[in-house]
Amino acid sequence: MELNKVYLGDALESIKKFPDKCFDCVVTSPPYFGLRDYGTGQWVGGDPNCKHYRTTKVSDKTITGHKRMNEAESPVGDAIYKSVCPLCGAVRIDNQIGLEETPEAYIQKLVELFREIRRCLKDDGTVWVNLGDSYNGSGGNHKEGMKNDTGFQGEIGARYGGRGNRVVNLKPKDLIGIPWMFAFAMRADGWYLRQDIIWHKPNPMPESVTDRCTKSHEYIFLLSKSEKYYFDFKSIQEKAITDSGGRVGGNKYGDNDDIHYKYYSGKEFTPQTDNEGNVVRNKRDVWSVPVRPTKEAHFATYPENLIVPCIKAGCPENGVVLDPFMGSGTTGIVARKLNRNFVGCELNPEYRDMAERRIFNEGESIFNQF
Repeated sequence: MELNKVYLGDALESIKKFPDKCFDCVVTSPPYFGLRDYGTGQWVGGDPNCKHYRTTKVSDKTITGHKRMNEAESPVGDAIYKSVCPLCGAVRIDNQIGLEETPEAYIQKLVELFREIRRCLKDDGTVWVNLGDSYNGSGGNHKEGMKNDTGFQGEIGARYGGRGNRVVNLKPKDLIGIPWMFAFAMRADGWYLRQDIIWHKPNPMPESVTDRCTKSHEYIFLLSKSEKYYFDFKSIQEKAITDSGGRVGGNKYGDNDDIHYKYYSGKEFTPQTDNEGNVVRNKRDVWSVPVRPTKEAHFATYPENLIVPCIKAGCPENGVVLDPFMGSGTTGIVARKLNRNFVGCELNPEYRDMAERRIFNEGESIFNQF
């Protein structure tokens, strides 16, 4: 296995070739269920001239699968046929995750992948998975010009649009609950479900809905292979918060975990301090990190600062981080900046090239940046 490389191909098949217990941790964000087609499928049989998508319901007022679809290179939303084209009978062959017919099939595919990852993970290793949710019947697109972490960005985004995630056994507008379906399925498969971390987005994508609140968070799940595992909590500690008088809620040391415990329990503790003598606290489980666009044409990237704590706490220096869904290469960039190694897998050759280009230009330029 070669370190600091993005392997092209299906993640499961690539990981099967890796040796046992070779990774310190996994930091990744799988393709979300029903959000978009990443353009890796091929049609077998049928009519080679067939476009394999709907040619009805054409509208110049919507972008949820039908706007300008006759002129588009690839349609979006529920215009995409996922498995069998009803027009010509062609069968779609595709290894990408996210276009399954049901949420259950999607979750099962992820569980099978992480079962193989478990073999490659060290006994004290951890897994950090960022995963968002979606609503039944919604597509993966937004209004024209409103581009964010879940919308279209760049040429590739325009080519590989979303598909509708309409689930037969759910009511229209139901929140599907994908993140927790994944978390519980992983726990049932033997993983320790250690924590749900909330990624709070201070700058979420505006939504036009009037019957619910605007979505401004996603999940990061921390899972472990064993009951005891590597977790460098000191590397991600935060400065304790105090007011100008140095007291918060009767606590003269401010918002510090140990001192709060002393305040409520009456037991003596020495406050934790960093190398500069500042009183610190353990990192909380709500992380406020703004969404940031990438310079290149990938439209589903998490910001670098979101995964810095994951890699700092989960992987020692010179250790190895695995990302089975490398995408634009953010995990590799952060790993190199933090003096860690990485191994990535990517099914789409355009994204693989993009990831390697970004890692070379950004990740190798500055170590220990964060």
